[in-house]
Amino acid sequence: MPLVPEDRVTGLRSAVHEALVTTANMPQDDLFHIVHRLAPAGFISDPVFPGMARSSDAVVIEITFRMGRTEVEKQALYRKIVRFAQADAAMRSDDIMVVLTENTSLDWSFGGVAHYALNPVPV
Repeated sequence: MPLVPEDRVTGLRSAVHEALVTTANMPQDDLFHIVHRLAPAGFISDPVFPGMARSSDAVVIEITFRMGRTEVEKQALYRKIVRFAQADAAMRSDDIMVVLTENTSLDWSFGGVAHYALNPVPV
């Protein structure tokens, strides 16, 4: 991500979180974001793959969560991230790429305990 004003980063973070809460059954207080900014030379992306018109404002949003969401829920998540990012961070849809990684309840530890494995929380 190029050097972006802090309010735009805050808007993007808010957009992603709100989309997760409204489409992926994410609790409102499940808020863990890592913002990693790169110098322009550190983020290389094809400006048109796959049929996009990507600008220098392009971002990659990586989300890791527990498996269990349906294809319909994931598609809704992608749409809401874009819609909220347009409203909250003035982002263009072609500049937003989302990558999901899923894992199991045993793959999450808080304080040295596999919290979700001991206390299942529906996804």
